[in-house]
Amino acid sequence: MRKIVFDIETKNMFSDVGTNDPAALDISVVGVYDSVTDRYDTFLENELKLLWPIVEKTDLLIGFNSDHFDIPLLNKYYPGDLTKIKSLDLMKEVKNSLGRRIKLDTLAEATLGKKKIGNGFQALEWWKRGELDKLRAYCIEDVRITKELYNHALAHKSLKYLDGKAIKDIKLETGHWEEPAKSAMTHVLPF
Repeated sequence: MRKIVFDIETKNMFSDVGTNDPAALDISVVGVYDSVTDRYDTFLENELKLLWPIVEKTDLLIGFNSDHFDIPLLNKYYPGDLTKIKSLDLMKEVKNSLGRRIKLDTLAEATLGKKKIGNGFQALEWWKRGELDKLRAYCIEDVRITKELYNHALAHKSLKYLDGKAIKDIKLETGHWEEPAKSAMTHVLPF
């Protein structure tokens, strides 16, 4: 099964575009981990054509808040429909189990013992200042954290979070995560 873990950073914020629709934003960079090549890569907006052949060959898109944010935004650029690819949104899985959303940083600290190296506002500033190396590194680190959380959840059927000063478990039903999709992706790009 080919899995792509991904994250997106943007050139603007919702307050800049006057709506909470992710598709109204503009992508600065997409970070991905490809399970087949075991590589991390980044793609700036003008490099997205290099990402499409990878995405079209994947069996599972894995992200954090990806069903609500990343996939609708990326779909704006893609000539087909990325919602046809099976996706797993870790934030949605946590919310379904716990009843509320938990930040990626909170899960990473409690589960993995590490914190994110920045935040979305910093990523936006790095984009505006042309600090693309910092932007790419931040995006890849979020992908790495998401991948590690996914792997931890598969192995332990849970993630951890900080609730005040106490670390608590979030039980997750992971059995269906890597089941093959019931419908196939319609490829739109010639390969």
